[in-house]
Amino acid sequence: MTKLEKLQKWVEESERIVFFGGAGVSTESGIPDFRSVDGLYSQKFEYPPETIISHSFYEARPEYFFNFYREKMLPLGFEPNITHRVLARWEREGKLSAVVTQNIDGLHQKAGSEKVLELHGSVLRNYCVRCGKFHTAEFVRDSAGVPICQCGGIVKPDVVLYEEPLKGHVIDAAVDAIYGADLLIVAGTSLTVYPAAGLVNYYRGKRLVLINRDKTPYDSRADLVFHTSLGEIFSQL
Repeated sequence: MTKLEKLQKWVEESERIVFFGGAGVSTESGIPDFRSVDGLYSQKFEYPPETIISHSFYEARPEYFFNFYREKMLPLGFEPNITHRVLARWEREGKLSAVVTQNIDGLHQKAGSEKVLELHGSVLRNYCVRCGKFHTAEFVRDSAGVPICQCGGIVKPDVVLYEEPLKGHVIDAAVDAIYGADLLIVAGTSLTVYPAAGLVNYYRGKRLVLINRDKTPYDSRADLVFHTSLGEIFSQL
């Protein structure tokens, strides 16, 4: 039995699949990642990207932050790929209990998934820091400089910046889902960013699958490892 055949068998037998994904899930939709050779962190800016997308930089230089955010971090107009669509199908079939994602693009929901736990928030949710009114991603995109609500408050994306904590209820839900999974598929993530990467440690099952182009620190602990594109695997599931 090949590794792919084993994965296909595990998927057929599972009733509580949890998918834990990173930037590699969305790159096949055309959205750039952060850490690859061509990624955001390899580009040259006036400040390091991790500085620009920090809470303190957002507070100190909001106009610079929003100009960078619009240009580099607001992925609108992209479509779900085969991985997003297969996961949505598994949820409809009652096989998938949750998608845990580090991505902020909303493509899982666009594909039809409803049980999505967004560790780092979403560009699709934007709130006035003064009155709490909701604003669309298009409102932020089309604003000049700092997006301002009708009340005069800044409209901040519901995205977790550096120096900001992850939301406790999302972490708790992700831990519960991973702990109860009968198949955990971790894909498109380097598993080097914490606390997100540490969530894998809560899995208690015997079917841990890693799919990533490059090696990860968790490869030796996985029951199946694929170093290839997600599309190549999910197109056969």
